[in-house]
Amino acid sequence: MELKIAFTDKEITPWGGMVLLKNMLDQIGLGEVVNSCSDLPGPGSNRGYCSLTIIEAFLVSVWCGANRFLHTEVTRHDRALTQIFGWERAPGNDTYKRYFAKFTQRMNQNVFEHFYQWFFSQLRFDRFTLDFDSSILTRYGQQEGAVKGYNPHKPGRASHHPLMAFVADSWMVANFWLRRGDAHAANNFVSFLEDTLTKLQDKQVGLVRLDSGFYDQEVFNALEKRDLSYIVAARFYWPIQRAISRQRTWLKLDEGVEVAETMYQSPGWKKARRMIMVRQQIDQHPHCTGKTLRLFSDEGIYQKYRYSCYITNLTLSAADVWRLYRQRATSENRIKELKYDFGLSSFNIQNFFGTEAALNFVMLAYNLMSLFRQFILNSRTQHTLSTLRYKTFAIGAYLVKEGNTTVLKLSLVLKRREWFSGLWLKSKQFKLPVQFSNA
Repeated sequence: MELKIAFTDKEITPWGGMVLLKNMLDQIGLGEVVNSCSDLPGPGSNRGYCSLTIIEAFLVSVWCGANRFLHTEVTRHDRALTQIFGWERAPGNDTYKRYFAKFTQRMNQNVFEHFYQWFFSQLRFDRFTLDFDSSILTRYGQQEGAVKGYNPHKPGRASHHPLMAFVADSWMVANFWLRRGDAHAANNFVSFLEDTLTKLQDKQVGLVRLDSGFYDQEVFNALEKRDLSYIVAARFYWPIQRAISRQRTWLKLDEGVEVAETMYQSPGWKKARRMIMVRQQIDQHPHCTGKTLRLFSDEGIYQKYRYSCYITNLTLSAADVWRLYRQRATSENRIKELKYDFGLSSFNIQNFFGTEAALNFVMLAYNLMSLFRQFILNSRTQHTLSTLRYKTFAIGAYLVKEGNTTVLKLSLVLKRREWFSGLWLKSKQFKLPVQFSNA
């Protein structure tokens, strides 16, 4: 068969499924939220883009797969997508860079307090688990704040070292701060905690979980001062290893898994705290996490196990504390998705606070997508954005006029049309606030 090519003047988009997100954004009133934020920078000229168009187009670009500013050109030239969202014209990548470069530290504080507080005021949950984490964002230019620090994947390479907070119960990002690459994991934690609680407003934290990077006296004091329950992974300093070596009574949980507990006081602490110890036999659990006791390498019994320790003020059993902490692995999965699907590692400009602003809007894109996944798709499986692009959003479509009505024609096989029509109705009827039944 001989194949020829021809051309059409129809404005066709590969992202017809994005109309579902357009419905959701209209229903939750994102436009009103953006327009009510007086601290957002204004256009530089009469022909400049308004903040609503820039922010909404940036969110859509991220959802469509943009992982750096240059990728936003794909949505810029998609005229059908521009019409779906009602933009007069879509911004280009230079527009986003100039816009975010206008942000200052004060503006970031005010603007994102506005957005986070609005977002979480619309979600009904309480006594939730708050996970704090940090990550390494490798940089390849001379961006502000990109300096050499701890970078296990690219040693010696400049990086940023942001702080993040996650609401575990609802799969949401609660806060994001960008930091210099040489910042320690616990640097500015107390201020970040206060800022996070402010953004969450009146919601009550049931548990705070932290990895060993936050094992610090100042962190414990800050959590206890606010009467917050916590589990913090311990660093394996030699006093910790000595405490483990002195433990003689272990409770068997499973084959090759045992737990114990003691009251432990670090040399720098003013009081003792409860410490949960876990050991797992390496031959039965070869992929288990934890550390071997390096101080006792000549004693064979210690080489049979990997150990982990947790400082907590919970009164639950040692086994329950360990199980609760293990659920913290979900925050690592969120960071991976943010990096690979939302461009966390690659949206950056020269200006430090401009990069922080862009990445906070990436967090907004993530939260809105999480809302879509849980209340529009109503899926028990938390599909990644890359999966949703293939399953839900990548649908060829074009717009036609039928009288005074604009119709979006979607290219879908017959058996998928009823499914999409159901999502269309859900997105048109979606209302805030929403209640999380699992929180």
